[in-house]
Amino acid sequence: MISLRSLTAVTLALVLSACAGTSTPPSRGVMTDAPAISGARNASQSGTAGTAGTVVLQSQYQIVGANIIVPQKLRVSEANMFYPIADIVWRGEPRGDRYRQVEAIYQEAFAAGTAKMTSGRKAVVDIEVTRFHCLTEKTRYTVGGVHSLHFMLTVRDADTGVVIDGPRAVVADVKAAGGAQAIAEDDMGMTQRVVVVQRLSEVIHRELSTKITDPALVSRFLEGQSLSPAGLGG
Repeated sequence: MISLRSLTAVTLALVLSACAGTSTPPSRGVMTDAPAISGARNASQSGTAGTAGTVVLQSQYQIVGANIIVPQKLRVSEANMFYPIADIVWRGEPRGDRYRQVEAIYQEAFAAGTAKMTSGRKAVVDIEVTRFHCLTEKTRYTVGGVHSLHFMLTVRDADTGVVIDGPRAVVADVKAAGGAQAIAEDDMGMTQRVVVVQRLSEVIHRELSTKITDPALVSRFLEGQSLSPAGLGG
């Protein structure tokens, strides 16, 4: 017969495994930790050399606006446990209106991710948050896990309002540090909010861009574009 202590240990292990694992595969092959442009910095320093295997992202639209929606139907949890069953779990800011905090995070991430998207068809983007499940205090300062960031993306023609892309689900999950590493990151200013905003800005940029992989086109693109320190092509 399994003892109560053994049963509790097994249950806790299953919960932590769910917290630390990734969920639905991200859309458009979004990678959990890879940079937005692979090898772009080296390629830009060496001209046409070294462009093989380089992937450059080129924006598809001239982004002129965004509608960020955080539905009130999403359930918020403030429970300090390893894995609260809720849609919104956020401890990166003082307790308050979590809906407004999540909206502000997406607004900031969207502005950063689309700052250089100034050419092409004028478009407005609708983002509806479906899940924003980050780490509780107990999880962050012990085992760490994953910031689970999901949203629906729709792109509309800015003049007519006609949908030109989506709606489609986007997964922007990113690894979240735990224990001593989390404390060290906090001390360096790499807070949960910074990590989440950076990740969302990268994914939003990627989802609104097209990939250029042909070495000749990559070389021509890099010669005509200036890249930000993050390696995002406009």
